[in-house]
Amino acid sequence: MSKEVDMFAEGAMFEEKSVFVAIVGRPNVGKSSLVNHLVGEKVAIVTSKPQTTRTRITGVLTVDELQYVFLDTPGIHRARTKLGERMVKAATESVGDGDVVAMLFEPYGELNEAELKLMEDIRRQETPAVAVINKTDTLKKKEDLLPRMKMLQETGLFREILATSTVDGEGTEELLAALAGYAVPSPHYFPDDSYTDMPEKALVAEILREKMLLNLRDEIPHGIAVTVERFKEREDKDLVDIDVNIYCEKKSHKGMVIGKGGAMLKKIASQARVECEEFLGTKVNLQCWVKIKDDWRDNDFLLNNFGFQK
Repeated sequence: MSKEVDMFAEGAMFEEKSVFVAIVGRPNVGKSSLVNHLVGEKVAIVTSKPQTTRTRITGVLTVDELQYVFLDTPGIHRARTKLGERMVKAATESVGDGDVVAMLFEPYGELNEAELKLMEDIRRQETPAVAVINKTDTLKKKEDLLPRMKMLQETGLFREILATSTVDGEGTEELLAALAGYAVPSPHYFPDDSYTDMPEKALVAEILREKMLLNLRDEIPHGIAVTVERFKEREDKDLVDIDVNIYCEKKSHKGMVIGKGGAMLKKIASQARVECEEFLGTKVNLQCWVKIKDDWRDNDFLLNNFGFQK
C-alpha cells in the first residue's frame, strides 16, 4: 500500500506515522484509566475491582501525522479459570504486537510473580519497553519515587522510566512524547477522528458490565457475562432498541442481580442507559434479561460464544 503524503502550507512534506503501544501490568495499576486519559474518551470501563478488563481494547489518538494505537490489556494475574487463562494470554500476546511496551507499576510495594514473569516475556520477545510508574498522586512524598525508579532501572529492561497520574495529568504529555519516538512510517490504520475500534454493541456490553461491577458485591460481577442480542435503530424515530442478556454462574447470583422487586436490575439498567445515550447521541430503549450458565468461565464453548479469544 502506498503511503499517503500531505503538504504543509509552506510546501514542506511530512509522512504519516503510527505507533502501537501495548499497555500492560498487574490488575488495578491504572491501565484503562491511562488509556482513557491519553485518548481523551472513555474506551475502557474503569472500576476499583481487579480484572475489570477482560479482553484487549484498542484506543486511538491521532495528532497531526502521528497516530497512537493503545492496546489496553487485562491485568496479569495467576489464572484460576479458563477465562483467566485467556485474559493472561491476551496480555502477553499484546507484547509482541506492539512497537513498544509500556509496563505500568504502582509507586510502592514489591513486584509480584506475575509481573516478574511478564518482564521475562518482554525481554524474551525483545520488544522495546518503557516503565511507567502510575498513580503518582498517591505518593506520600515526591522523594519516594526515586527508589522505585532506581529499582526499575536496575532491571536493565526498560529504555526509559516515566511517572504519570491520570488524576492531575502529571507526566502524560511526557509519556506521549516518549512513545512517539517508537513510531514507524506507515499509513494510519484508523480514521483520524476515531478513538476506538470497538463496535457499538461491544461498548454497550462493557458499559452494562461496569455498572454491575460498581453496584454488586465483590464476588458476583466476575461471574457475569454480558451479550447484546439486538441493536436496532428505529426508522420512524431517533431511538435505538437494545436487548441484552446477562449471564450468571449461580441461581443465587441471578437473584442478587435482579434484586428485590427488580430494583437492582432497574438501577443498573438505568445507569447504563444514560451512558449509552451519551455516547450514541440518541435515545435508547434498553431491555435486560438475566440467565444462568453454570461455570461459564471454565466452558470453552461458552467462552467462544461470548467473544473471548482462545
